[in-house]
Parts: sequence; C-alpha cells; structure tokens
Amino acid sequence: VQLQASGGGLVQPGGTLRLSCAASGFRVDDYAIGWFRQAPGKARERVSCIDNSDGSTIYTDSVKGRFTISVDFAKNTVYLQMTSLKPEDTAVYYCAENLVSCTDDSFYSWGPGTLVTVSS
Repeated sequence: VQLQASGGGLVQPGGTLRLSCAASGFRVDDYAIGWFRQAPGKARERVSCIDNSDGSTIYTDSVKGRFTISVDFAKNTVYLQMTSLKPEDTAVYYCAENLVSCTDDSFYSWGPGTLVTVSS
C-alpha cells in the first residue's frame, strides 16, 4: 500500500497548482484520502479530505473556496486543485489514507510529500 504525492513547485502569489496523490497496492474507492501540509516550524494540519465511500469532502477554513479535492477512480488518483495561492500556503504537502472516514484520526501510508512554495 503506497501513496505518492506529486505536483508541487514554485508559484507566484495568486497562482495555481494541482497536486496528485497516486495510489498503488489498493483501490482508493473504499478509502478516505486526506491532504495534509506542514510548514517549517509548524505542526502538520489537514487541508482537505475526500471520503470515497460517499463522495463527501471537507476543507480547513483557510483553503475553503480556493482548493478543490477530487478523485479519478480510473487512475486511482486523488487531486488537490489549488488556486489563489498565498505565501502562507507554502509547505510540504502529503496525502494519506484512512479506512474509516475523513474525521477519523488514523491516517496511514504517508509518502515523502511534495513541496509547494508560494513566493514572488
């Protein structure tokens, strides 16, 4: 079971990025997949999550209206579309899976993450 986050990079404030979380060894269909981020010197926070059992999604307040989580079951991949990026979005972004739900604390299969830097 493995999740690989990719798609990070350097973007100017107000820019857009799309992160990908590709799953291998299991199907995302029956899992909740969460996106998390950790900025330097800060605790890891959950950014968004999609529960693929019912399609429900959640977002942390700071990204609502700017980020969109989605899934492509054919590609077994979850995406995080990030728009109107701000410098405070700078962080390493990770994805992880949860067999129970988005609100459960037991996320697993953490990969190495992908760095997002928002700077002019």
